[in-house]
Order: sequence, then structure tokens, then C-alpha cells
Amino acid sequence: MYQMIEGGVTAARGFRAGHTAAQIKYREREDMALLISDTLCAAAGTFTRNVIKAAPVLWDRRIVKERGTARAVVINAGIANACTGQRGLEICGQTADFAAKTLGLVSKQILLASTGVIGMDLPLDRICAGIEAMASDLKSAPGAGHRAARAIMTTDTRPKEAAVTLTLDGRKVTIGGMAKGSGMIHPDMCTMLCFITSDCAIEQSLLQQALSTVVPDTFNMISVDGDTSTNDTCLLLANGQAENRKIDRKNKDYEAFTQALSAVCSSLARQMAADGEGASCLFEVKVKNARSDVEARTLAKSVVTSSLTKAAIYGHDANWGRILCALGYSGVDFDPDLVDLYFSSARGEIQLVRNGFAIDYSEAKATEILTAPEVTAICDMKQGNCEATAWGCDLTHEYVSINADYRS
Repeated sequence: MYQMIEGGVTAARGFRAGHTAAQIKYREREDMALLISDTLCAAAGTFTRNVIKAAPVLWDRRIVKERGTARAVVINAGIANACTGQRGLEICGQTADFAAKTLGLVSKQILLASTGVIGMDLPLDRICAGIEAMASDLKSAPGAGHRAARAIMTTDTRPKEAAVTLTLDGRKVTIGGMAKGSGMIHPDMCTMLCFITSDCAIEQSLLQQALSTVVPDTFNMISVDGDTSTNDTCLLLANGQAENRKIDRKNKDYEAFTQALSAVCSSLARQMAADGEGASCLFEVKVKNARSDVEARTLAKSVVTSSLTKAAIYGHDANWGRILCALGYSGVDFDPDLVDLYFSSARGEIQLVRNGFAIDYSEAKATEILTAPEVTAICDMKQGNCEATAWGCDLTHEYVSINADYRS
């Protein structure tokens, strides 16, 4: 079993982080972070499925696929280095070269991540100055990880961190992570940068399988606005400093590690959904008793991405018809005369629909439930025993305001 703990990307042994204000786009806050392991790590990653992929995505994907090892990650906020062609790739190479020289590593041990405005060139001089400043102030303390998590934000209103510990082979193993994501968030990864570290000793191929296993039910189950980004990146580094017996096959230790990793990813996913641009509440959709895992995921995502439903949640309006409609156009074939619908929050639970028809419920009580900061819609399909949960947020006027002048 795992245990949630305080901390983030520096919680695991042998990882240090730094941050700085490089003034890449923002002028009054930190906008760069650097993460480094004291020893070589097995490296895994998942990336955007958008056909248009940012230069750092292409850089990282190649290193993960061809080498499967890394030591450091250089991250910037403000400019995405996306849709920048050959120049963007050259900037990646020059950034990695400079970081490697500064840190005493080699270029292929450096991973890169960028987030922000699309179509602008990164100012290489400021990137290099930022790397130089961070390299002299790398720390393993929890505060260092927290400040790094703040430095990678764009329209986020708060940093996202999570960490767990578990025991493998009698050794304490830690998994910690940080993420950013607020807008352009949609399944098939989202506008997110996510960096997860662990001191677990594990084969790279199994590390990749563990990450690929948990992403479909965590990061791919969140949506803010239906837009899948060009820069989505989730990197997982494991340096083996826990000195557990190396996981080299799918055994009970692998399963325990994967469950703990899922807990970290689920926490970060929920935090991103709750901090969606302009959001006033986290909107969770639980689908129960579907015929298959795939159908359960599809149904949950259809509801959580419905603009009409999201607007109703913002207005505290128990408009169950919008939920039924979203289930109906999901592409999943089901019997509508079996569906039960509920709303739930810290302020109570109420059933609105039984066997496809509205029941006599209190609108006042439903409104009270919907005014909580976290609201759950429960859809019981009554056609199987599979379930899935999706996370999103309400759709507010502020979302339009934020994105109307994002480049300003």
C-alpha cells in the first residue's frame, strides 16, 4: 500500500530543483525551472497526440524512445516553442548543449519542456542565462520543488504537486511530481506539463509500461475546454536510489509501484481540472455499471466535455437533460430507459433521474449541492460492471476573458 505525503518533484531521493525569473515572457515572476537527478535515470514519457507537435516534444520523444535515460529537465513558461520549424529544433539542441556544459552532462541526457504562446521563438540568450542562474542554486528541499512548480505555471492560479511513499523489498520508495495545466486541456493528454520523479529501481521498459498504463485513467480523463495542445508532455524519471531489488518483471512490486504512480497522477489530474481557466468548481463525472472500461471512459468524457453541462454547473442548475443528451451522443449504445442520474457534493447527494425519467426531487436541494466547490455527476448505466471517472470544471465568463487576450 502507498501513503500520500507532502511534497512534490524533489520528494524522491537524489533529485534537486531550481527556479529563476528569466523574463522569457513574464516580467514579474519566475518562468523557468530545472530538475536534475544526482545519478542517471530510467526515463519514460507520454506526449501529445496532436499532429502538430512542439519542438521540445519531438526532442524528448526521441530521447525517451532511442535512449530511455536522462539526468535533467529544463522547463520554461511563457513561450511554447511550437510551430517554429527547424529554428525551434535548433533552439532545443542549443539549449541542451548549454545545459549539458553547465551541469557537466551530455546533451542527450537533457530533456526539455516549454509552455505558453505558440509561434514565437524562444530567446536563447535568456534561456541560457536562466540555466546558468539555476545551476548554481539546485536544492532537494521540499520548498525547492514547490518553487519549481510555481515557475512552470502560465494561466494556472496555483502550483500542482503530489507525492507518495510505499515499501518495496523492505525499502522506502518515493514517487513525487509537479504539473501545470489550466487551459487547452482535453483528453489524449491535455495542455499539461508533468514531471514525475522516483527513487525506485526499475527497468526502463517497465517504467514506460507503468506510465502508459495509468495515463488513460488519469491525465486522459480530464478536460477543461476540448482543446488538445501541441506541447503536452509527461516525463517520468527513476534513479534507483531507494536501492530496492530492481523491478525487472511484472510482479507484485511492479503492481504496487503502478498503483502508487496512479495515485500521484490522479491527484495531479484533479488539481489541473479544478484549476481550469476561469473555473469556480471541480466537475467530476462518475460512470458506473457500463459494459466495458472503454465505454465507461467514453461516456464520462462525453459528459465532462459538454459545454452546455459545464455552463449549467456554473449556474448551479440541475439540468439533468444536458447530461442525458451528452451520454446519448457519446457514440456508446445503451438503453436510456435504464439510466439513473445523481448529483453529489460535500453538501449532500440527490437523485434526479430513475430509469431514464425525472423523479420528484427538490430543486432547492439540488442547487445547494451544486454550490459546493467540488461537484460530482453520477451516471449509473445498469448494463455491466465497469466504471470510469472524468474530471473537468465549470464554464464561466472568466474563461472567455482569459483567452480573449492571452497573447497580450
